[in-house]
Amino acid sequence: MSNASAIAQAEKLIYATQQAAQAAARTASSGSSTDNSTDDASNALATLANSYTTFLTLLTTQLQNQDPTSPMSTNAFTTELAQFTGVEQQVETNQKLSSLISLNESAQLTNDSDLVGRTANATTTELPLQNGSASLSFNGLAGEPIAIAVANAAGQVVYTDAFSAQNGTNTWTWNGKDSNGNVLPNGAYNVAVETITKNGDVSPVTFTVNGTITSITKGNSDINVQMGKVSVPMTDVNNLSTLNLANPSSPYNTTSKTSSSSTTPSTSSVTS
Repeated sequence: MSNASAIAQAEKLIYATQQAAQAAARTASSGSSTDNSTDDASNALATLANSYTTFLTLLTTQLQNQDPTSPMSTNAFTTELAQFTGVEQQVETNQKLSSLISLNESAQLTNDSDLVGRTANATTTELPLQNGSASLSFNGLAGEPIAIAVANAAGQVVYTDAFSAQNGTNTWTWNGKDSNGNVLPNGAYNVAVETITKNGDVSPVTFTVNGTITSITKGNSDINVQMGKVSVPMTDVNNLSTLNLANPSSPYNTTSKTSSSSTTPSTSSVTS
């Protein structure tokens, strides 16, 4: 491959990686949502109450205005009353189920509080910058071209790195500075990792991010691990560090996995 061709491929790889990081930022900004299950149950009960009152009003009006010589059958009224009762009970059951789920999540939240202070490895495109440092891990082949782009919450690419991977698991570390050497504030950034073939085909590289757990919170349908400003569902956490410095006697002070995938710590490191 000529130098011109190699430069063109490198530029193509970097550009594609920057676009991917910006796309990740857009996805992160539009993916936030709130859990409205309790409100939905309350609204359902309120709607049901209004409909029930309306039904009784119509029923009374019909009874008052029926032809005495041809009284209406009560079978339809009885069926509708039974249906309203069934729906009311179902809504109340769902509301109580939501309460039970909330209580279980609170208990799990208390149990998982011992995880605070440990290092987590998680599957997410959000990169936690903590204390001026961030890192991620990926598997690569020796000499494989790799580009990494970091974007802020506004979708602006603040840092780009390109290098050749080592064989096996690689750990890439970012010192929290932008491409001009300015120190950026701690927080959640969006990251993309891409590679390119000799034929010029760009493809994403699967990676995981590393961070220190700062808190455990309740999410929409799961317990979330908070790594600084980055929030990750517990189910997306792959590995935890073997020692909880905040609580050395914690029962979690063993290597553990919360999902089937895992990333083995690498001795190789590419530091920007």
